[in-house]
Amino acid sequence: MEHVIRVQNLTKIYGKLIAVDHINFEVNKGEIFGFLGPNGAGKTTTLRMLTGIIKPDHGKADILGFNIQKEPLKAKQNIGVVPETANAYVDLSAWQNMMLMSELYGIPKKEAENRVEILLNQLNLYDRRDGKVKGFSKGMKQRLILCMALVNDPQIVFLDEPTSGLDVQSSLLIRDILQDFPDQNKTIFLTTHNMDEANHLCDRVAIINNGKITAIDRPGNLKNMIKKLKSIEVSFNKTVNIKKLSTIPNVNEIRREGDKFIIGTDNINDLIYSVTNFAQNENLKIIALNTRDPSLEEVFLEMTGET
Repeated sequence: MEHVIRVQNLTKIYGKLIAVDHINFEVNKGEIFGFLGPNGAGKTTTLRMLTGIIKPDHGKADILGFNIQKEPLKAKQNIGVVPETANAYVDLSAWQNMMLMSELYGIPKKEAENRVEILLNQLNLYDRRDGKVKGFSKGMKQRLILCMALVNDPQIVFLDEPTSGLDVQSSLLIRDILQDFPDQNKTIFLTTHNMDEANHLCDRVAIINNGKITAIDRPGNLKNMIKKLKSIEVSFNKTVNIKKLSTIPNVNEIRREGDKFIIGTDNINDLIYSVTNFAQNENLKIIALNTRDPSLEEVFLEMTGET
């Protein structure tokens, strides 16, 4: 497996705060790698070190085989960066922003024009190419930033909360674009708070908390690590008293979601028997009953101690 990002003992200290604490990980070519953690965990600090914006205090990071500190230009030539906050020039048009970025990368004008047209069409911005960015919505600005990050046809794209606060249409469009990247042998390093996004997009995820990485694995494997959080989802044909339902055997926790009950347990098999016996005793009909694996969100909360 070819590693395009290799991090060894990467550390960043601000005064007495160890923001990133001797972390180690590798990212494989063509994968979508999620970097998850609560606010202040060290996600954005790590991304800034990987992209050469800030220098680490200890350790090193190799990007495509180049040390980001010692050979920053070579390391940055084949990467694209999408920050959380759009940073396009608001007094320029979308087209002008794209052509300026192309010029900075030394892309010949004719080739740049072709790339810009394709990218703006992909992100549904071509019809607004001549409009000044100051008149764009947040979703449009974020889509433009993604276009700008892709204009040099990078091998690695770093994304910091790319869909945070966006409208549904923009979020789905960006996700659809990102899902095609592995087929193009592009690698994505994605920081996000959105567990659903990470679950659907990422081949592997790393969970960072208090500057330390607590787990790195495929989402499915991480879910299997906390089997004790397994639950069932059940709905009945009549209104049910949740307090009464919570007294049946093998129930660890219970909550209501609409007309459904989500019941957590350590023993799925025995809980199903308990629920069916409860339904018979209460003269209820079970409309639906499904087992539920832990979600990536539950894994995240379990490993970070967040509530």
